[in-house]
Amino acid sequence: MTHGYEIDDLAKEDCWRMFRIIGELVEGFDKLAGIEPAVTIYGSARLNPEDELYAQTEEIAYCLGQIGFSIITGGGPGVMEAANKGALKAGVASVGLNIELPEEQRCNTYTTKAITFSHFFARKVMLVKYATAFVIMPGGLGTLDEVTEVLTLMQTHKIKPFPVILFHSNYWKGFLDWLRVSALARGFISEDDFKLLRVCDATNEVVEAIQMWYLKQEIGGREALLE
Repeated sequence: MTHGYEIDDLAKEDCWRMFRIIGELVEGFDKLAGIEPAVTIYGSARLNPEDELYAQTEEIAYCLGQIGFSIITGGGPGVMEAANKGALKAGVASVGLNIELPEEQRCNTYTTKAITFSHFFARKVMLVKYATAFVIMPGGLGTLDEVTEVLTLMQTHKIKPFPVILFHSNYWKGFLDWLRVSALARGFISEDDFKLLRVCDATNEVVEAIQMWYLKQEIGGREALLE
């Protein structure tokens, strides 16, 4: 049987947890204000620096930085490290939103703005809130979680329909085929949902897609982006 004081203790702990979550959000809003325009780059933390994809990620971030975009990542190794490295090289804000995990995640050394979160959902808010576009590099469960969350937010009109770019068509083919053959066939998603996605295989495709969309959609885009 649970005693009254134990219930009270749990309630108090939940209240203090709420304040800690608010604190994480406030810190994020405070540190990230003014970094727009920015692009969030998602992808595997397990990517080896010797992998071709690492160099491609770094190049994408660098090229986006060269035309005026800040870069936001989850702050860890792999794809995140490569993207932050490219942003740092380009001289733009290189944001790393790290998460406390028992293993695997560590903050990379290429960030100019870094925040460490205890709660995944507070971190997710920050990864989305300041982004003008999303580049999804190959990744695992975490990356799938992030891309489907972004698409759901757009599908339900909770955020604007910003570009969502899947990089490396061969990697994402099985996922897209499954969406069509299984989810779309049963009416769980609509054909219009696929309009939220673009698949690219080259750095210049990614950069051009984001730049052109931004200049068309944002009145201030021409001033914010370098020619």
